[in-house]
Amino acid sequence: MIAIIDYGAGNLKSVHKALEYLGQDAVITSDPNVIMSADKAILPGVGAFGDAMGELTASGLDKTVMDYIASGKPLLGICLGLQLLFEESEETPGVKGLGYFKGKIVKIKRVELKIPQMGWNNLKFKRDCKLFDGIKDGEFVYFVHSYYASPENPEDSVASVTYGDELDIAVHKKNVYATQFHPEKSGTAGLKMLENFAKM
Repeated sequence: MIAIIDYGAGNLKSVHKALEYLGQDAVITSDPNVIMSADKAILPGVGAFGDAMGELTASGLDKTVMDYIASGKPLLGICLGLQLLFEESEETPGVKGLGYFKGKIVKIKRVELKIPQMGWNNLKFKRDCKLFDGIKDGEFVYFVHSYYASPENPEDSVASVTYGDELDIAVHKKNVYATQFHPEKSGTAGLKMLENFAKM
């Protein structure tokens, strides 16, 4: 069973619908016991970093997420879910993130570009990652974001896109995977990623 962690942020239903389409047993839940008993977990989200961390902390789900990661079972962060796994974000200075990945979330700097980046962009794989098995380099995926990851450890970054500058948009360390783009909205390639995650 895959637990989709509900801490009050959006895109829960679209993730659940994609997993159902793939024939996966998935549940949207904020119950720590259900989350901890799941085979895999997804931390989704759209919205502001500070508000989301406030919700996670107030509900105690910040500890649940870190306990789940410590269990060694696979966890996938999506969009805001990726950002929350870092130490901090320029979006909300002074608010601490979960800190699993060292580094911070930074704003897209190129003012001549449309911000947020909204729509399709093609991936550039930086190293092998099981999440991308069977997906070709250059595949297009769907984005809605104004911020992106700046990992302290370059080895954590597994994919980037060019949007003015080269932006790190997928990270992986041990049992944790995260994407700035939305696999559940990225057509066949995105469904393949979710399928890969479900098989881990």
